[in-house]
Amino acid sequence: MEYTQESIHALVEGQRAYFKSGETLDVAWRIEQLKKLKQAVFDHQEELQAALYEDLSKSQIEAYLCDIGPTIVEINEIIHGLKRWAKPEKHLSGLMCFPSVRTTVYKMPYGVSLIISPFNFPVILTIGVLAASISAGNTAVIKASSKSAESTKVLRKLISDVFPQEYVTVIDGGHDVADMCLEERFDKIFYTGSPATAKHVLAAASNNLTSVALELGGETGNWCIVRKDANLKDAARKIAFFKLCNAGQICININQIAVAREVASEFLEELKREFTRQIGDKPEENPDYPKMITSAAYAKCERLTVEYSDRVIFGGTGNPETRRFVPTILYPIEIKEDIVQHELFCPLLPVVPFDDANVEDVLNTIAQREHPLAMYIFTSDIKWAEQVMSTQQYGGGCINEVCLHMMVKGVPFNGTGHSGMGAYHGEWGFREFTHPSTVLKGSTRFNLPLREHPYSGKAGEFKMKLLKLFEK
Repeated sequence: MEYTQESIHALVEGQRAYFKSGETLDVAWRIEQLKKLKQAVFDHQEELQAALYEDLSKSQIEAYLCDIGPTIVEINEIIHGLKRWAKPEKHLSGLMCFPSVRTTVYKMPYGVSLIISPFNFPVILTIGVLAASISAGNTAVIKASSKSAESTKVLRKLISDVFPQEYVTVIDGGHDVADMCLEERFDKIFYTGSPATAKHVLAAASNNLTSVALELGGETGNWCIVRKDANLKDAARKIAFFKLCNAGQICININQIAVAREVASEFLEELKREFTRQIGDKPEENPDYPKMITSAAYAKCERLTVEYSDRVIFGGTGNPETRRFVPTILYPIEIKEDIVQHELFCPLLPVVPFDDANVEDVLNTIAQREHPLAMYIFTSDIKWAEQVMSTQQYGGGCINEVCLHMMVKGVPFNGTGHSGMGAYHGEWGFREFTHPSTVLKGSTRFNLPLREHPYSGKAGEFKMKLLKLFEK
């Protein structure tokens, strides 16, 4: 379908009229819509799996494990908790407000939301965000990725089968369509993607002072630190799994590893063994191994591999026809080199050696760069790891594990600075798509003249004495 500024404007205005009808405000009604959405995911599961394979060569298991299954879990969590989350909060107004004693905080939807979703996990990063928007009582225009064209096609069908266009709709197209959407006045924008594009989204949103949530890949990459006291076999097994997942095209994936020099050789051998054990000798021929989303993304892998060809110790090859690029270890890489100062979003894995006694220098360097979306630490010194994780600036992470913090119910997923703003998942998504409105219920009786003039003379002195009592 061809979109114009006029057609998109009409779409937004239609949703605004629907929102103003008040239909979306009833919590029980929202729960029914969430149940319909979940059923639609079940009904279109095979189509979604086929689309994910077409777009990214994701196997059925990986498609379900990382995209479809978490979406169902996310919707379930919202359905089960929404009545409690949406309940207005009751507060005592306090002595300063006497005789008005009751204040209520209502959790109000923003209105018409715009969701701009990416290609790498087109189901969870579209429907998962939509579920949060629905839970809060908003309508939604979804600009899905043109790169994952087959997934976008199925998402359009899934949504149109369940919801009217004036409530939720999916549109496709490239950056030109996204820009047309950003020209419109939305009440909430949720963008998932790169920091560079996020700046453009924020600039456009600022024209209407629209509230924005951003989920971004860390601009200077997510670090994994492997200390000399780590369980190297366990670390290698988990890191290999994660780097193979979606061929590294994950915003929270490990961008580079800092490994203690004392155990670097042993760790790298374990990592090579794990890559081979999990994906085989020829990943580029393995139908279960995902592919790069575009030829340009594949070409970037080739270019960087050529640039660092003298330090390729594993992988370094691929099949341009299938766009499968072998997981590639680059070693040794200095911490100041360019390749570890930007997000790679691919199966290349630079490894930076450091002296274990100087691990604080590594942490200081990471802290000086833009905040990562994720951080991972492998060590036996849990006290040290907890101290690091409680003082560094990053979105989220794990100690002796990878990525599973994303799967925990009741906790937020978020970034900070160049890795994002805002948060979602479960109740945090409901909060992200609502704004709190505080309403005090006034009294028409027993009102005291304390706040009224005169403020001088004996009356003023008496009022000041009473006001000072409120400090206690």
